[in-house]
Amino acid sequence: MNETLIEVAMPHVVVNSPEQVKVVVDGREVEARVGELVLTAVLRDKEIPHVCYHSELMGPIQSCDTCMVEVNGELVRACGHKVAAGMTIVTESKRATSARAEAFDVILGNHMLYCTVCDNNNENCTVHNTAVAMKVEHQEHPFKPKPYDVDMSNPFYRYDPSQCILCGRCVQACQTVQVNETLTIGWELDQPRVLWDGGMQIGGSSCVSCGHCITVCPCNALMEKSMLGEAGYLTSLPAKALDKMIDVIKAIEPELGYGAVMEVSQTEAKMREERIKQTKTVCTYCGVGCSYDVWTKDRKILKIEPAHGDANAISTCVKGKFGWDYVNHKDRLQKPLIREGNGFREASWEEALTLVAKKLGEAKEQHGPDSIGVIVSSKATNEDGYLMQKLARAVIGTNNVDNCSRYCQSPATMGLFRTVGYGGDSGSIEDIAASKLVLVIGSNTTESHPVLATRVKRAHKLHGQRLVVADPREHEIAERADIHFRPKPGTDLVWLCAMSKYMFDQGYEKKAFLAQWVNGIDAFRASLEPFTMEFAAATCELPMATLIEVAEEIAKADTMCVLWAMGITQHVMGSDSSTAISNLLLVTGNYMRPGCGAYPLRGHNNVQGAGDIGAMPNNYPGYQPVTDAAVREKFEAAWGTKLPPEKGMDNHQMVDAIYSGKMKAMYLAGEDMNSADSNANHVAGGFELLDFFVVQDIFFTETCRYADVVLPASPALEKDGTFTSTERRIQRLYQALPELGESRADWKITQDIANRMGAGWSYTHPSEMMAEMAALTPLYAGVSYERLEGYKTLQWPVAPDGTDQPILYLERFNFPDGKAKLHPLTYRTPMESPDAEFDLFLNNGRLLEHFHEGNMTHRVAGIQEETPERFLEVSPELAEERDIESGRWVRVTSRYGSLKIKVLVTARVQGKQVYLPLLSQEGPVNVLTGSHTDDATDTPAFKETAVKMLVLPERGSNPLKALNFRYSGKPTPQTGVEVERKWKRADYRMPGSAKLVQIQGMTAH
Repeated sequence: MNETLIEVAMPHVVVNSPEQVKVVVDGREVEARVGELVLTAVLRDKEIPHVCYHSELMGPIQSCDTCMVEVNGELVRACGHKVAAGMTIVTESKRATSARAEAFDVILGNHMLYCTVCDNNNENCTVHNTAVAMKVEHQEHPFKPKPYDVDMSNPFYRYDPSQCILCGRCVQACQTVQVNETLTIGWELDQPRVLWDGGMQIGGSSCVSCGHCITVCPCNALMEKSMLGEAGYLTSLPAKALDKMIDVIKAIEPELGYGAVMEVSQTEAKMREERIKQTKTVCTYCGVGCSYDVWTKDRKILKIEPAHGDANAISTCVKGKFGWDYVNHKDRLQKPLIREGNGFREASWEEALTLVAKKLGEAKEQHGPDSIGVIVSSKATNEDGYLMQKLARAVIGTNNVDNCSRYCQSPATMGLFRTVGYGGDSGSIEDIAASKLVLVIGSNTTESHPVLATRVKRAHKLHGQRLVVADPREHEIAERADIHFRPKPGTDLVWLCAMSKYMFDQGYEKKAFLAQWVNGIDAFRASLEPFTMEFAAATCELPMATLIEVAEEIAKADTMCVLWAMGITQHVMGSDSSTAISNLLLVTGNYMRPGCGAYPLRGHNNVQGAGDIGAMPNNYPGYQPVTDAAVREKFEAAWGTKLPPEKGMDNHQMVDAIYSGKMKAMYLAGEDMNSADSNANHVAGGFELLDFFVVQDIFFTETCRYADVVLPASPALEKDGTFTSTERRIQRLYQALPELGESRADWKITQDIANRMGAGWSYTHPSEMMAEMAALTPLYAGVSYERLEGYKTLQWPVAPDGTDQPILYLERFNFPDGKAKLHPLTYRTPMESPDAEFDLFLNNGRLLEHFHEGNMTHRVAGIQEETPERFLEVSPELAEERDIESGRWVRVTSRYGSLKIKVLVTARVQGKQVYLPLLSQEGPVNVLTGSHTDDATDTPAFKETAVKMLVLPERGSNPLKALNFRYSGKPTPQTGVEVERKWKRADYRMPGSAKLVQIQGMTAH
């Protein structure tokens, strides 16, 4: 028992030892690894029951006792015992099988088997499948309902305590995989149940609706509301009728046994397969690249089921698990629209496409091909984007093509190209999880990249990973950090360069690594002279002791990964600050090894892919320069046309070119540019000046208001294709739903326009576009749909034979001599800082539950119920100074525009810094932001905005609803299920152990 208690106190860490040993399982020799779970070794050879054990990721829980086996003659839980050489395991002894049967019978006392009329009866219910496998006919422990109501307080899922078997999977997932630490089990209650923040209701707790608990639940205790009354053939009946049917099922069990009931339920489950479709897809929100099966019945989305994704396994966030209602929303564009006066009228595809081709052709003829700009969506597939950039170059004849990475990630890509040669993450999410130190800079990782953040939180909580966060705001990842410090906005380059200088000054630099693998050391060291710790402390407004503490953490770490996002890139020195990160990694030797490197966290699902496929003005697919004659000739030969030799305009330059009269027409797909680009008033004014503007989208966005033609596109669930995630991972998605109304996949629309302009394309499936791109693009040379079948993935660069590189730079850097380059930098102050009039610094970014401006998530009813409005975060000290409270209306004004919004007083921000989420129902954030940009990439400096705040007389309700997890949630951290508390209960007895015998006293006669 001592070993088991140790396992519970510190959740299981899977270490697959390379040492292979022989163990005997039921008389047969089986290969196993020292230290792995006995259950894992047994399951490699045969199936035995196991209800609470889910996967290596979750580790042993040891609460259900259904995996009892004999090891060297001792009865043990197979999930709580480790393999050792010479071990003898017996699974089929009477003692072991009796113990397993006894354990499962206890489970049935907590769970009513009414599978035939249960929405979870799709043959993925562990309790159902175990009952069938064990041939259970009757139960000794009668079912006893718990005295708790079904909890329907969460918008997305419900908890039925009386169906809960208390396995603890949900708790383990919440505490050790998601690490939101909301769920526990009240083992000391008279009748234990799952608790949320130690209480009995989901709504109002710290639950972030990530869905981990539902995904791992082995029965119907936790279920998606979207499944209820929908999945089964009979489950849509009224509750009273269902209850009567359940009574019938229970009534026949004593006589007929569960076998007959299960035969009926299995037949009904097979029938469901005819109408419930399961399709593998890839998430269409952030860049983490979660993949999963989507369950659909006709057009209704029943559930998202993750299990096999390389990036996420069982993990999802609220958007990936539940944020799909927008696909069927009434606002979906279903017919082409043509401007008529101040409004729009519906049109046929023939009329709309003919007009588009005619107008683009006229602009090309009258003003030249460079009078036209093409904007590619980073939410569309690689194949969609590939065709759009090909349209721009091979049909229109311009390199004026770009995508929304210009607004967020181009500076990070630039910093990496300068120093190490590839514009992508150095390794995989598993490398981040394995690193000894994670340094997070300018990233609200838990809300912007939630599933990736779970791997950091897990490593930090369970495996001793050190966590350092630099951010002006105290979000969750900052709260968890070993060190959180708040540099003055716009000064990150200074402290990063000071860290590099400190390494040299203290002799901490990796001398051998630098000598062998890095160029430009002397010039770089000389450039660091101004960046003393004293200068950094003064400039960044930080205590020098904090800077030295951080530097020492970095110096002593065996491995370090740096994660950064828009808090770094959206400054006028975004490229230089990103370069400074990579410089520091080189100085400390944190490349060329697992668990190391640079991780710019890509914002959109396919922002990495949009760059990869050439949706940028200077590169063909695979970052091949348009100015390279040999590269250009290769594409000319393949595409059968001459191509423009000069670099084109990026999207920022395109807007300026409209004002100067050079840009006359634009074709934009899937980008609400008016809400996403900086200085919205300037962008909108430009759109009004265009001679012709065509927008392709799934909703009528703010940008559509300025269009001459609006074309209805289709979202990811309605098409085939591939996405490329932040870790350079290329993944297939499959069409789960037919295109809605007359909407079409983007590639189909682009091909129709191209052919009306004389292209003669004949693509019939996205796989053909990928094959063409792979043939022209060394980075994707070995990529094919066959190699990406199902859940197979590839991380570029992919060699022609299909060999990929999960970790970059293991053998060389991507420069001709194989060496990296240290890049000297100088500091200049931000373009805009607070002053006497505009006295507040405006920060901005995402919220967990909404995505950017909210075009998709505002159309998800459950998300709207939790977070219907945005707010301006104001520090307690500023609130006291201005005499305001949460719910007070204020007007926020910058040099460029103003917004009216409610205040939320919170300690997440401090002093005169305020934070505004990107949601744009009340007007986009970029009404307030200016047009200054990063010099190297033209990425807008969204994070350099000064504002003033006018307190208005109106007082409203708190913008945070009581249902929102931020309102009053109080997590209850544990190391896991804490099953030893169950074992201490008076009513617990380990199966197979001797039963207590009541001794009757003798009666005197």
